[in-house]
Amino acid sequence: MALLKVKFNQKKRVKLAQGLWLMNWFSVFAGILVFSMGLFLKIELRKRSEVMDNSESHFVPNSLILMGILSCAFNGFAGKICYDSLDPAKFAKWKPLLKPYLALCCVFNMLIFFVALICFLMRGSLDSTLAQGLKNGMKFYRDTDTPGRCFMKKTIDMLQIEFKCCGNNGYKDWFEIQWISNRYLDFSSKEVKDRIKSNVDGRYLVDGVPFSCCNPSSPRPCIQYQVTNNSAHYSYDYQTEELNLWRRGCREALLNYYSGMMSSMGAVTLLVWLFEMSVMVGLRLLHTSLESIANPEDPECESEGWVLENSLKDTFKSALENLKKLGKFNQVEAGAEGAEGEEGGKTPAITTVS
Repeated sequence: MALLKVKFNQKKRVKLAQGLWLMNWFSVFAGILVFSMGLFLKIELRKRSEVMDNSESHFVPNSLILMGILSCAFNGFAGKICYDSLDPAKFAKWKPLLKPYLALCCVFNMLIFFVALICFLMRGSLDSTLAQGLKNGMKFYRDTDTPGRCFMKKTIDMLQIEFKCCGNNGYKDWFEIQWISNRYLDFSSKEVKDRIKSNVDGRYLVDGVPFSCCNPSSPRPCIQYQVTNNSAHYSYDYQTEELNLWRRGCREALLNYYSGMMSSMGAVTLLVWLFEMSVMVGLRLLHTSLESIANPEDPECESEGWVLENSLKDTFKSALENLKKLGKFNQVEAGAEGAEGEEGGKTPAITTVS
């Protein structure tokens, strides 16, 4: 029994073809939207490429861009087929191409669904990318005189101000690295010498943070140096008082920003996938309804259209049988080649009569 079998007359076929033509052009605009989303995400990721460890995060925008281009191409071609199906003479030239085209549409829709899922599942990969990238970026914060790293300070500062964050996981991350350049340290000072000597790696570590970690909405002047020294500030206890520094780490801030963006794009892509699926089903109904016309010379006669010629179960069984036959055919061919090789390797026996 055919799946989703529908009876059509000429009027219904014309309406289906016109509706599909319109839907295909809507799908072209949907493809442009997917392409634009991928391009926007790629630009946003490139803005912060200096604080990202690798290029794995660009897999999502690249996939969206590719799916957008393919969607425009596939749906533009399908729109032409639907338009020509109104004229039986024009439709005849598309008949041989429809089955391969519908097979490609199935693969394309599977890819769209996969890309939509990836948009939701890339959070883990993005998390590790940001964690390592921010860690490296903070190490290079002080290298304002080093070619290739001289803009890292500005990048980190602008990032912390824009996203209202501090450090990688929190403000204490700055305590573990030397973020003040040696250029601005007085090495004749006893305090500087003692701090450098007290560190195994010879780094100048302080319990302070860059100015960009300060929260401007705090009523108290920013305490960015000697953060853990209660006696250095009047009426201050860093363990109980709400500090006037951003508490959230930049890794969490950026992760939430990009994850929210990709989740929204995934939802849109999922809607585009549902729309593409409905277009593909409609095109299959149009294809089968036109092919099943009993008398091609009488375009007004009734016909039947379906999505699958047999039920889903029978179609699945048939596909499995075809795969088994294909496997057996390959085995037979391999066996025949082996037998030919053995026969070719044999040497005829020569007998001599004395």
